[in-house]
This record gives sequence, structure tokens and C-alpha cells, in this order.
Amino acid sequence: MGEKSVIVIGSGFAGLSAATFMAANGWKVTVLEKNDGPGGRARQLKEQGFTFDMGPSFYWMPDVFERYFNCFGKKVADYYTLERLDPSYRIYWKDDHTDVPADYEALKNVFESLEPGSSSKLDAYLKGAAYKYDAGMNRLVYKPGRSLTEFMDWQTISGVFKLQVFSSIKKHIARYFKHPKLKQMMEFPVLFLGALPEDTPALYSLMNYADIKGGTWYPQKGMYSVVEGMYRLAVEKGVKFHFNEAVTRIEVTNGNAEKVITDKALYQPDAVISGADYHFTEKNLLPAASRSYSDSFWNNRVMAPSCLMYYVGLNKKLKQPVHHSLFFDVPFEQHGKEIYKQPRWPAEPLFYVSVSSVSDDTVAPPGHEAIVFLVPVAAGLEGDTEELREKYFRMIAGRMEKHLGESILDAVVYKKTFSVSNFVSDYNSFRGNAYGLANTLGQTAIFRPACQSKKVKNLFYTGQLTVPGPGVPPSLVSGEVVAKQVIKVLG
Repeated sequence: MGEKSVIVIGSGFAGLSAATFMAANGWKVTVLEKNDGPGGRARQLKEQGFTFDMGPSFYWMPDVFERYFNCFGKKVADYYTLERLDPSYRIYWKDDHTDVPADYEALKNVFESLEPGSSSKLDAYLKGAAYKYDAGMNRLVYKPGRSLTEFMDWQTISGVFKLQVFSSIKKHIARYFKHPKLKQMMEFPVLFLGALPEDTPALYSLMNYADIKGGTWYPQKGMYSVVEGMYRLAVEKGVKFHFNEAVTRIEVTNGNAEKVITDKALYQPDAVISGADYHFTEKNLLPAASRSYSDSFWNNRVMAPSCLMYYVGLNKKLKQPVHHSLFFDVPFEQHGKEIYKQPRWPAEPLFYVSVSSVSDDTVAPPGHEAIVFLVPVAAGLEGDTEELREKYFRMIAGRMEKHLGESILDAVVYKKTFSVSNFVSDYNSFRGNAYGLANTLGQTAIFRPACQSKKVKNLFYTGQLTVPGPGVPPSLVSGEVVAKQVIKVLG
């Protein structure tokens, strides 16, 4: 028999990872991407001398990226350069702000200043979080989520209570910290990735460990450097990429995906890995009889948020910017409800700001600032109009002006917006979600849509809607998990 071939649909982080693992295992790999370059949601926007990362901007869990490149005998430094940010980020409250320092002892002083006695509580909290990070990132996430038996090794069983899969992170945090600012600081990582803290398993305190101990990093020239590094590695391994080529359907015969048809060509691979949106693949590319999940299954999923995003160039330098800022200057409860419980456009949203030109003078012309604003909003919202986007921009930029004590709106020389309808049109994203499925208990591990089709034996899935979940490091892991599953099933 000749070399086996696989088609990978989509070149986001998960697609790039899956393609590279398949190629390293001797498969002939072709990646089909509807957009004009790699990266999926982590694309790059270059306009008028400004460069923006269109998607993820936080680089957490550097060990996961290092492990990824090590799998191919390489290291991160072969492809891009990292710098640890200090402060990791700033949080704006109603009346002041808190910088979150990179140095752990300095962070403990911040905790102590807000709540006496809390620094030793932080030590204890992070001890448990370190255990979960190790178990979660080194054992649980590298499993394909096919059945409960995968999780039945004695280490996990004995540790399942320590992993706190069945209690909420909100309650868990409240056992250690009383001050509302400290609680919000600790709840932030789960908030932006897709569920209310009361609905997120305490297992995800591993995110606090990643944040505080692992640190917040910046790859020089932006997150797109990571995409370029992974793309280069894939090409070195022999992966072939076809850009501006959209898959239009997958033909199934006798329970096998026999043909992948695009707007340009026809392929007959031995296996198909879809890194495109799972729901889109099922609903738009497969015949009805070959779909694993019903419409009602999808309609009952709890989605992580979508985003309202602004890519903005200023013709001046800000006086005291930091790279990452979170604006928690309004009460969270209301906005949380508007994302997760009663989906609607928010009245007074929390938001996030990235000023990458603070750390990188290549992303804006001299004397200018490159800024990304992000407002988490519910997936599936209607009425995503230009007027609405402009209203929110004025609202959040106005709040930022107040906190910074200087003008922003009169210095805008470039602006592009991106929201729910763009997630649908550019990424075929289910209900315009930005981060996939929410990390609720009912959607963790084996409760997520499976990485192998239940109806088509050579069709597999990778990315945010399958295991292990949302975020960039899990997407890298997802590609590895699915490649191992393909090789195990098809040899």
C-alpha cells in the first residue's frame, strides 16, 4: 500500500497542529483553508502601518507551546521570541486600578494590601491549582474523550475529588478570599472563556495557576508569530496548504467519507479531519444521515461568548498604557446575565483592551498606538449593525478616557470592527461564537462533541467545539489528540 492521505479542513491552531502530527507520522497531508492565509481566528490585520492580532492576544501556558514544538525535535525559540510581560495585566475598578505583577512575592503584597491574611491563602489556593494544572494539562487533556474508562486510572480516580470537577469555581474561590476585588481577579480567567464562575467546575482554577505562576507572555511581532511558526513547521514536515479554497461538501458512501469537494477541486483521502466549526461541518458539509448530532443537541449547547471587537489606530502615544487591561469598572452580575442567562446586547459591559504597541514598536507607525478593544457578548445575537457597534465603541472608549485622564476618540486614525456576523461569515462559526463551547460540567471531557464521527468511520474533528475545549493551548492539544485517534483507528 502507498502512503495514506488525509485532508485537514481549516488552518487554525487545531488544524495546523493536527496536520503537523499527521505528517510527522508519515501521512500525506493537504490542508484546505477558505481564507487567504493560515491562522483561522488568529489571523492578522495589516492596514495603514498598523498590525493587529485579530483573535487571541494572551499568551498563557508557555509549557504547552514548548511541548508542542519539542514533539517535532524543535523548540519555541526556533520560530519566535517570547517576552514576559510585567505587569501581566491591569484591572480598572470603579475608582482606581490594580496592576497584577509578574513577580509572585509582589503579587502577594497586592493581595495583602486588599485583604490582610490573603497572601498565605493564595499560597494554599495555588497549591491545589498546581495539582489540577498538572493533572489537567498533563493527563486529562491528552485523552480523546471517547469514554469514561479513559479517566479511570488510579491517579485520576484518587485525585478526582482533588480535581473538584463537581463543585463550582465561584464557591471554591470564596472559600479562600473575601474581598470582592480579589474574587473578581481570580474569576476573570474563566469568565472570558465561556461560562459564569458559578457554572464552571473548580477544576478550572488551573487557569489561575497558568496566569499567576506561568505568566503572561508576548511573542515578538504578535500572536501571529505563533501561527507563522506552526505554519513553517508544518511545511517543513511536508504539509501542503491550499488557501482561498472552501470545502463545499463531504461525500459519504457506506459510512466512509470518500470524497471532499471544494469550490476548486475534488479529493479522495483516506481520512478527513475537520478543524472547521463542528456544527458547520455536520450541517453544511455532510448529508443528513451522516450527522452525529441532531439540531436539538446543538440548540441545547451552552456557548462561550462571542465578541464585539475594534481594531483601532491612534495618531498619538498614550501617557500610561499597559499591554493588557481589563475594565471591571461596572458591576459584573448584570453583564454576566446578558451573556449567559438572558442573552441580549449588554447595557454596561465589562471589556478588555490590548495596546500591543506598548511592547512592540513594529505594530504601529512611530508616535502611534495600536489598540484592540474586546467586549464579550452572547453568541447568536441579532441586530449586529454598524450603528450598534459605533454606540458601544463610544461607550467603552469614553470609559477608558475617563480612567486614563486623556482623550482617545479624537486621536482615532484607523478603525475596523468585527462581531457576531463576521464570526459567522469569516469562520462559519456556530451562532457567531468566538470561543466554542462553554466550560460547564455538562460540557467537559466526554460530554463534549466527540473527536470521531459516530456515523462516518474516517471522519474526525479538532478545535474548540470538541475535546479538550476553548483557548489556544487546548487547540494545540486538540490537534495532537485527534491525530493519535486517526492513527489508532486507521493505522
